[in-house]
Amino acid sequence: MTHRRTTPAPSPAGTTPAPGSTRRALALTPLEVLQDDLESQLPEPARAWLRRALGEAADQPGTHGPISVWELRLAEAGRRCGSPHADAARLLILRAARADTGALGRVYFQGTADERRAVLLALAHLVPGPDALPLVEDALRTNDTRLVAAAVGPYAARHLDAHAWRHAVLKCLFTGVPLDAVADLAERARADPELARMLRDYAAERTAADRPVPRDLYRVLALTDSAGPAGPVPPPHGTQPRGTHPHGAGHPHGKES
Repeated sequence: MTHRRTTPAPSPAGTTPAPGSTRRALALTPLEVLQDDLESQLPEPARAWLRRALGEAADQPGTHGPISVWELRLAEAGRRCGSPHADAARLLILRAARADTGALGRVYFQGTADERRAVLLALAHLVPGPDALPLVEDALRTNDTRLVAAAVGPYAARHLDAHAWRHAVLKCLFTGVPLDAVADLAERARADPELARMLRDYAAERTAADRPVPRDLYRVLALTDSAGPAGPVPPPHGTQPRGTHPHGAGHPHGKES
């Protein structure tokens, strides 16, 4: 039986969803379902704008002049559809424009952080092979938690090799992105002694520096099913609450040194 997925509902006023907690659903929801759900939630002016934008993208999918019409619509999506629905609208525009890896890369490297996130979410829908991995790798080099959370979705689960995927998990712990954002976490972490070693080393470094260890670390360590001779590292007193930044607030768009 096919279960209908719905567009994530807007967060209550004054709250911010955890990075990846609602975004990953966009990367997993079939785009036909996403469009139906989005149109049912938008007011008529926004719904009419979205239909025009999708029509323009379908009619003029390539580059026309310095920038294509559909790329302009990507930039307008937040203002036209509202922030809670902008990611979904951008995914649908990218699909209508039949954006290939080259077009996605252009939008990613020339666009805003919001547009970059939409590209990362669209990869699982639009790119069947590993050709777009450079975009994922670039996002994982940033400290922007929105991009990191979008980068570890189903496309990364499908195409990142074991070494890169393990470092992506560590990057989530380092930046405070909840591991719920990591697609196929249980499947890929299972029976992975190297990941277990990396997690123990990271926990030991944090403990030696008298810094809290993210609670998510123990959850993924248990998933590895490979406690070594010393066993799993016990959570020290004052363990960092899940979903908070282990190093305090950081600049959202900085690159790692």
